[in-house]
Amino acid sequence: MKQENVLHFTDKEEEFVNLLIEIGIKRNIAKLLVFLANTPEASSRAIERGVDMRQPEVSVAMKSLIDRGWIKSRESPAESKGRPMKYYELAKPINEIIGIIENEKKTEAKNQVALVKKLRAHLR
Repeated sequence: MKQENVLHFTDKEEEFVNLLIEIGIKRNIAKLLVFLANTPEASSRAIERGVDMRQPEVSVAMKSLIDRGWIKSRESPAESKGRPMKYYELAKPINEIIGIIENEKKTEAKNQVALVKKLRAHLR
């Protein structure tokens, strides 16, 4: 039997995930970002185990992150018969991704304030 190390979140990483969730990032996406921010490259299987998610959940969240250009993937031929193994890594540094999230949240807040001002204008 092959032995494999499984990475798990530290308390600091759990706090990072929770902060991302609090600002509006979906839980699964937050978990993947934090996991990959602390790992140079990880297989889909290692990610599933490390973030305690099933394969379909990982795939849906990965698609979202790949579409945003935050994650890149590559395939490696399977060790035995079967599908090739997928490996993922951050396409941008985590600080840059946090900066993008910050700008998005600032824009959202400005839009919300503008809507409230419109509402006030309708009351006059």
